[in-house]
Amino acid sequence: MTVTKENIKDFTEKYAQICRKNDTVEKELFTEYGVKRGLRDLNGKGVLTGITNISRVESSKIVDGKSVPCEGRLYFRGYKIQDLVNGFMSENRFGFEEVAYLLLFGELPSEDNLTEFKKMMAVSRRLPTNFVRDVIMKAPSEDIMNTLSKCVLTLASYDKNMSDTSVENVIRQSINLISTFPMISVYGYHAYNHYKRNKSLYIHRPKPELSTSENILRMLRPDKKYTELEAKVLDLALVLHMEHGGGNNSTFTTRVVTSSGSDTYATISAALSSLKGPRHGGANIKVVEMFKDIKHNVHDITDRDEVKEYLRKILNKEAFNRQGLIYGMGHAVYSISDPRAEIFKSFVDKLATEKGRTKDFNLYSMIETLAPQVIAEERQIYKGVSANVDFYSGLVYSMLDIPEELFTPMFAIARIVGWSAHRIEEIITADKIMRPAYVSNCDYYDYTNIEER
Repeated sequence: MTVTKENIKDFTEKYAQICRKNDTVEKELFTEYGVKRGLRDLNGKGVLTGITNISRVESSKIVDGKSVPCEGRLYFRGYKIQDLVNGFMSENRFGFEEVAYLLLFGELPSEDNLTEFKKMMAVSRRLPTNFVRDVIMKAPSEDIMNTLSKCVLTLASYDKNMSDTSVENVIRQSINLISTFPMISVYGYHAYNHYKRNKSLYIHRPKPELSTSENILRMLRPDKKYTELEAKVLDLALVLHMEHGGGNNSTFTTRVVTSSGSDTYATISAALSSLKGPRHGGANIKVVEMFKDIKHNVHDITDRDEVKEYLRKILNKEAFNRQGLIYGMGHAVYSISDPRAEIFKSFVDKLATEKGRTKDFNLYSMIETLAPQVIAEERQIYKGVSANVDFYSGLVYSMLDIPEELFTPMFAIARIVGWSAHRIEEIITADKIMRPAYVSNCDYYDYTNIEER
């Protein structure tokens, strides 16, 4: 059969079958060899692969010599996340820049240091000449995470010290990327919206005196307008997504690639590739899609019994996308509560009131209560289930009129701070490339000549 561009799919299907035959590893072998699938044991506890001073995630405590679940706690550089949020919120300040300083450098900034850091970010909030026209506007993608990756790798071409992995140079590169991620993301969306959807194109420049969250809303909206509450809630969302230990997939990717001696741009591009996966950074989109489905199929969304039965159908693969998952519920570490979701909820309530979306908020609150009940009734689980930060972040972004194409990039705009902090820590403390062990399960064969195969 002749191979042509039109029939190449037939051949790839054939080769896919060959791959499935030769690449399948029997699940029983993982138990036999004691392999921790997903780097986690049967109880969900992660395999210990590193030590960090950057953050701490707690979901259990020792009682009478046994580990028991507790209310989730998250610390940034030893500071409780609730205290950090209460600190800048009570003083009516934006927190992104202050918490970024804390994570990057390991201590809370003085007023002078914070002012200096904000000025550094403002100066760095620039892209090379014609970069928007020549890179972002060319071949726009509906996947803005791919746009981010493309732009990050292209920015390496503009950096004369691209390969310098000294701490000083990596700090400079990190601040540049943290400062420009919002621009690349929003401009990338506008390019896609214009060239692929035939919508109006507008490029608003960021203002140096504004915070990161204010500039995002200014650049995103045609009229550049936003309310103080909108900017404060977006700022809070960015802070809560900024860092979550070294064990999450994208941060671990950052440390693995850093350990090889690779440059900052390649490292951050790898982290972006990890985050864009739907098992990691795309959960909040699934939450929004699920709620749209519930509102479409449940006759009375105020009827707890009717909503509960529909959740049961979702869990039993009879409704929504038939994956058997109630999105936004459960976490790899937390069981009783996710502290980020707890903080988020009170501010989401205020935003819902301002936006006239109290019915949506009430539905979210109801499902937050009902979903753990349904999961407990239908599934055998080893730990409790609670709402995670993605449960409410999708609602927040939709109320802020942020398009779904930017949901995961918003995660990246926040998490690049954590990635940068872990990259710096890895450079300073580690001196070995990460090389995990794999068990080889292949058989042995004698080579045969091609005419005999």
